[in-house]
Amino acid sequence: MKRNDSPVMVSTIYKCNPKQLWEALTHLEEMKKWYFDNIPDFKVEIGFKTKFSIINEPRTFTHNWEVTHFEDSRSIQYSWTFDEYPGKSYSRFEIDPLNNEQTKLSLTCKVIEDFPQDIDEFKRESCEGGWNYFLNDRLKSYFTK
Repeated sequence: MKRNDSPVMVSTIYKCNPKQLWEALTHLEEMKKWYFDNIPDFKVEIGFKTKFSIINEPRTFTHNWEVTHFEDSRSIQYSWTFDEYPGKSYSRFEIDPLNNEQTKLSLTCKVIEDFPQDIDEFKRESCEGGWNYFLNDRLKSYFTK
C-alpha cells in the first residue's frame, strides 16, 4: 500500500460491553488470545514501543508498534513499521457503545510512508484480508467463548 491510498476501514459489532472490548484491545494477556500470541508487552501510554516477529515463509516481518494516541476506553492508535522493509502505517481502533450488550469497533488503517509494492503482504487485499480475519473472525470468536 501507498500513502496516497485510501485507508482500510473495518467496522464490526461485538456482543460485549465497551469495557470488555477495551480490555481485549489493550490488555496483553487478552490480546494474545485473539491477536498475536507472541506480543511481548503492551501498555496504553503514548510512546510505548513493542517489537515481535511473524514468519510467513520465506519472509520474516519484525513488527514495531508505537502507541501514538489514546483516549481511555474510547480509542487507541499505534504505528506499524517493520525492521526488514520500508514503510509506515497506523492503526486506530475506536469504540462506540451501542447498548449494554453490544459495542461497535471501527478500525482505520492508514499508510503514511509507502510499503514495497512487490511484496504480497503489503498489498491492499492482504491488509483488508488481515484486518477482516482479526476483527471479524478472531475477535468475534474471542467474545463468543
